[in-house]
Amino acid sequence: MTYFIDRRANAKHKSAVNRQRFLDRYRTHIKRSVEEAVNRRSITDMERGEKVSIPSRDISEPVFQHGPGGKRAIVAPGNKEFVEGDRLRRPGGGGGDGAGEGGASNQGEGMDEFAFTLSREEFLDFVFDGLELPHLERKNLVDLDEVRPVRAGVSKEGVPARINIVRSMREAQARRIAMRAPIRRALREAMEALAEEERKDPVLRNPARITELKAEIERLEKRLEAVPFIDTYDLRYNNLVDQPQPSSKAVMFCVMDVSGSMTQAHKDIAKRFFLLLYLFLERNYEKVELVFVRHHTAAKEVDEEEFFYSRETGGTIVSSALTLVDEIIEARYPPGQWNLYVAQASDGDNWDDDSITCRDLLVERLMPRLQYFTYVEITPHAHQALWEEYERVEAEYPERFAMRQIVEAGDIYPVFRELFKRRIAGT
Repeated sequence: MTYFIDRRANAKHKSAVNRQRFLDRYRTHIKRSVEEAVNRRSITDMERGEKVSIPSRDISEPVFQHGPGGKRAIVAPGNKEFVEGDRLRRPGGGGGDGAGEGGASNQGEGMDEFAFTLSREEFLDFVFDGLELPHLERKNLVDLDEVRPVRAGVSKEGVPARINIVRSMREAQARRIAMRAPIRRALREAMEALAEEERKDPVLRNPARITELKAEIERLEKRLEAVPFIDTYDLRYNNLVDQPQPSSKAVMFCVMDVSGSMTQAHKDIAKRFFLLLYLFLERNYEKVELVFVRHHTAAKEVDEEEFFYSRETGGTIVSSALTLVDEIIEARYPPGQWNLYVAQASDGDNWDDDSITCRDLLVERLMPRLQYFTYVEITPHAHQALWEEYERVEAEYPERFAMRQIVEAGDIYPVFRELFKRRIAGT
């Protein structure tokens, strides 16, 4: 098991660990505040942080304290005012004549709510918590850029971070045994010869031979001590090779209706929906490309700036956008190598029988290749022909086609979470 220890310094007077514990403990309150913030924000400040307030009563915690202990005699006063079932007025704010919002009062007391500010990263974490791209699959190899290092034995060369301690110690032990074996053998023979010489009668002993053997023993013992415990030759390193991996690349087509029937309020709602989608993909996925398509009677692929801020308008032929998406897929995004997604926003108004053409394009061309298609209809009125035709597509592809209605700005975030919520495997 590998442990990563973050030793980066915290900001002044702050503890990142304690802050994370606090966010986890009061997640429910914070998520409620985040949802309210998303619904009331404009496009320009969608991704900034947020100030969150938590009622003081919700952050109070039980505490242990010492009791008086021992035996006590208490005389309780009688009750001459209240009977069972009486409702007692709570002291403090909120009653209209106590402390807090409302008219001034000379009685009552209370506590302000606990307020703190979420950073941009923390805010977006709560906004996109529990969301994912549905049915994201690992595709065939696209290129050799997407690789993963895998273990491939050991090597005599490498960096210290990849040293294999067990193999290095094993090599060192084998080297010490091999280098010391002949020295030990010679030392043993010299010590036996010395013992044999010293066992002789003093008259027959050879002092020169004894001196020579003692010198040899001392030399051999120094040689044994000179054999290093570990040497650079013994070091072994984990060898890593780059192995090509299946690609998880995906492309999201953002299709927005900018025809004359789309009022400015409708377009603002559509832009906020796509901005949420853009932030979600940018934050959670590294290899997701976005293709922006605007359409009225004709469809055009545009860049991000023109998609959100262009004022071009016209009639309504929705099939032009679906045809353009199909052409782009054919030209640049082979289904065998890419996960394909489409998000479409419109008011549902379409030209004559073009809705039938849209249904045929989806059923015959797009849906067999797409991972997921989501359609949001921005209208407070009754659904029109396009919605009815899309319902037939949804019936044929219930797991990979989803459609929802947005009436007002407050519906954007709940609808977005419903469309991209994390799904259990097999659903």
